[in-house]
Amino acid sequence: MKRKRKVKKQKEKITKDMTFAEVVSKYPKTTKVFLRHEMHCIGCPIAMQETVEQGAKAHGIDVKKLIEELNNAVK
Repeated sequence: MKRKRKVKKQKEKITKDMTFAEVVSKYPKTTKVFLRHEMHCIGCPIAMQETVEQGAKAHGIDVKKLIEELNNAVK
């Protein structure tokens, strides 16, 4: 009798190319990370079409570090 391997469903990784709307709607816990970086734009209608990378650059935030923090928040 063959055993079926259980495949763990891996959460989609947050990337710099995702919009704020995508990130916040899929991972509400990330809101705290954005606010900690004073990125209050998460509630702005225009920023919701902006990518995480665009927002980070506009606020002078290191994109790689922000992405790492966002992914750690949803582990």
